Amino acid sequence: MATHPPTPEAAGKPSRRRGRVTPGGVMADLLIVFWFAFSLFPIVWMLLLSLKSNTEQTSTYFSFSPTLENYSTVLSSKGTTLTSVDFKGALLNSVLASGGAVLVSLVIGIPAAYAAGRWKFRGSDDLMFQMLSFRFAPELMVIVPLFVIYHQLDLFDTRVGMVWVLQLVTMPLVVWILRSYFQDLSPELEQAALLDGYTRRRAFLMVALPLVRPGIAASALLAFIFAWNNYVFPLILTDSGATTATVAVTKFLGGGGQAYYNLTAAAALIAALPPLILALTIQRYLVRGLSFGAVKA
Repeated sequence: MATHPPTPEAAGKPSRRRGRVTPGGVMADLLIVFWFAFSLFPIVWMLLLSLKSNTEQTSTYFSFSPTLENYSTVLSSKGTTLTSVDFKGALLNSVLASGGAVLVSLVIGIPAAYAAGRWKFRGSDDLMFQMLSFRFAPELMVIVPLFVIYHQLDLFDTRVGMVWVLQLVTMPLVVWILRSYFQDLSPELEQAALLDGYTRRRAFLMVALPLVRPGIAASALLAFIFAWNNYVFPLILTDSGATTATVAVTKFLGGGGQAYYNLTAAAALIAALPPLILALTIQRYLVRGLSFGAVKA
């Protein structure tokens, strides 16, 4: 009986065809490298700019004497000779306003998403689309009536007012994301819990809610980022007591009649850290959320 020599793959040797270099592949790799370099260059440039002194901030050269003085100036800027921006207070306001908005959205949005994913009634899809349509409207479209209402209710330049207005941004996002998670969750699991004597509320808390934790983490992270990056509402509805980091960053551009680009870059990099830290903290839940719904009953 004739025997055939083993193929390179069967013998454990790499195939020449698989490792062949082609001009098209090289061009594609170069385009990818160029795209990444083009995308990351603004971040690298901001990092370099944040390390420059006031006399070197307008220089476009890479040769300069790096210093961390800009970061210390930004974090202790209240009362300095350069600018009077209280950036640490603005960071605290952003954390409280964004975290509070996400918390309110989760407390109200999780039961709403569960109800929307489990029960269908006439006009339910229209109601969900109406909730999502709040995200379609430009923020400038509603800022004037909100400005008047906030002054009448004494919510202007308050942290409570910022939490209330930012939850209008985060609530539709939380409901729509978690609705899809509850729809992918098999209802037989809750029916089995009901047969075991659980009430509907206990079945929701003990069975459905733990299974959608990856979705809760994903929606909370996206909602926090949307609330953190919001600029229009804090710009119009706050003054100095509840201003957020996004507004405080821009104030370094005109402090004392001079634009401090190095301080602005340092403040922007500091303001980008909380969402990044939060994303790294719940990364394992986000990875689990990618495979959610793969098991069906």
